[in-house]
Amino acid sequence: MAETEPSADFENHTEEGHKNFTTLRQELREKVRNLPQEAGIYKYFNEKNEIIYVGKAKNLKKRVSSYFTKSHQYDRKTRQLVRQIVDLEITVVNTEVDALLLESNLIKTHQPHYNILLKDGKTYPYLCISDEPFPRVFTTRQPDKVKGEHFGPYTNGKTLHALTELIKQLYPLRTCYFHLSPENIAAGKYKVCLEYHIKNCKGACQGLETEAEYEKYIEQIRLILKGKTSLAKEYFKSRMQQAAEKMQFEQAHQEKLKLQALTEYQSKSLITNPNISDTEVFTAEEDDTTLYINYLRIENGSIIYTQNESFKKKLEENATEILPLIVVEFRQKFKSTARRIVCNLPLELPLPEVEVVQPKIGDLKGLLDLSLKNVTFFKKEKIRKKLTFTEEKSENKYKVLEQLQKDLSLPRLPLHIECFDNSHLQGTDTVSSMVCFIGGKPSKRNYRKYHIKTVEGIDDFASMYEVVSRRYRRVLEEKQPLPDLIVVDGGKGQLSSAVRAMQELGVYGKVPIIGIAKRMEEIFFPQDSFATYINKKSPSLKLIQHLRNEAHRFAITFQRATRSKKALQNDLENIKGIGKQTVEKLLLHFKSIKKMEAAADGEIAQVVGNAKAKLIRDYFKSL
Repeated sequence: MAETEPSADFENHTEEGHKNFTTLRQELREKVRNLPQEAGIYKYFNEKNEIIYVGKAKNLKKRVSSYFTKSHQYDRKTRQLVRQIVDLEITVVNTEVDALLLESNLIKTHQPHYNILLKDGKTYPYLCISDEPFPRVFTTRQPDKVKGEHFGPYTNGKTLHALTELIKQLYPLRTCYFHLSPENIAAGKYKVCLEYHIKNCKGACQGLETEAEYEKYIEQIRLILKGKTSLAKEYFKSRMQQAAEKMQFEQAHQEKLKLQALTEYQSKSLITNPNISDTEVFTAEEDDTTLYINYLRIENGSIIYTQNESFKKKLEENATEILPLIVVEFRQKFKSTARRIVCNLPLELPLPEVEVVQPKIGDLKGLLDLSLKNVTFFKKEKIRKKLTFTEEKSENKYKVLEQLQKDLSLPRLPLHIECFDNSHLQGTDTVSSMVCFIGGKPSKRNYRKYHIKTVEGIDDFASMYEVVSRRYRRVLEEKQPLPDLIVVDGGKGQLSSAVRAMQELGVYGKVPIIGIAKRMEEIFFPQDSFATYINKKSPSLKLIQHLRNEAHRFAITFQRATRSKKALQNDLENIKGIGKQTVEKLLLHFKSIKKMEAAADGEIAQVVGNAKAKLIRDYFKSL
């Protein structure tokens, strides 16, 4: 996608998923606010962690921020893109040209939904010196090592054209496709063409030029393409001055244009360089608790993957101890077979065919510096985010509980909340659940489940009375602290039953209790004829709904497990030769049907004997 001007407001998205979308957008806002003002590429992710857009920028902070401003109206597709963004990643590069090349590589690799799909194979052109007698110099968009040595790519067509013209004018190279082997030349298979007569070629096809002399031209061209242009610059400069002294101003201007083209030429790019074979780059930085990694993967001279990751230290390991494990993990993850790894730290790998280098100069050093720049920013961003999260957590830890205390007029902050619910199936297997929230979060180790013992058939009121009585009788007996709030799933009837149980235990009035009815999300207080309504958007109502839903889920799960266990237990009793006492004996030993099914034949036989063990094992195999 070209440099469009997308825009949308961070607050315009109300979609809810398994993770709170508002929280994701807040994190995204903080990332955008802290982006560097450097060239690079940015990747946008949706809620499924899929890359939906890749873009380039001369200034990452300005470019990415422009997507989220309210001051302009843009096209519908761009607004739709921005509504889906929940996360972003960046890769910092040295120049805007590098950003352009990396953007192209990533779009071809990931095919993001909102980018133009580059499927036509069109790429930036290279200059190739062919691998044959009397090599040719030509442009190609499909670099192939078999064909020869490649230089580039060139994003500026004028620069490439000037270079090819420059080489053509400087050196009398052949343009024909003849196979100029010594045997073919000696046999006189070819004749000189027009290029020879206009002095653009010296006639190698007829043996009028030696291969050694021709190779000297090729070596000089290689030096120019590798950036070693001082000799060529002096050559053009002297020719320009000579032409000026002879008053040949047109010729002097032509030489000046060649000199400018050579000066502006950039022979290689850090993002794509065909001289670099398949390579991986790992750079690491660390602090006391975390190791930060930047990974670059280069295939056929192009960066096709960039990734940042952080790893928590379990012990006091240093980076050189952890890095080999991470390298192996990344190679498996990306199915890499690269035989060269560039790293900023000493790296010992048990991979005999892999070369590990710490370059000090050259193209590989350029890649290493680029990776180091990215891991440094990644570390800084992670630390900033961690500090911000810690501050916000300490400030907002009890914000929703404070709102709940205000909405329900509670005497104290409800740090400890317990919620009850009943579940049954057509009047059978009635069970109850109690879930506990501490500090507004589920405390699953404090969850409790109950088989209803004193109630026959369907009677939610009596079931609620029983479970509340049992729960707080035990709390009093064990001298445990009472909760700050009790929530009952149901209306006035369930609430009245719970209140009666608390009155009999002498705890009514010591703990606030409410009921919540599902249909209208009505909140009931004891001895209050009218329901209370909390704003549907209030976080305190969301918390109560979370409590209610969690209690319902826990009760349903327990009820289903009870029904399945009972059904299986009845089936075991129906096995010929297995009676009720045998089943009870097995359950007493194994505690559950699941453990019994997983047990070895010998263990079952120790409890009930070999004959009955075989009957039971045959039954399990038939399921």
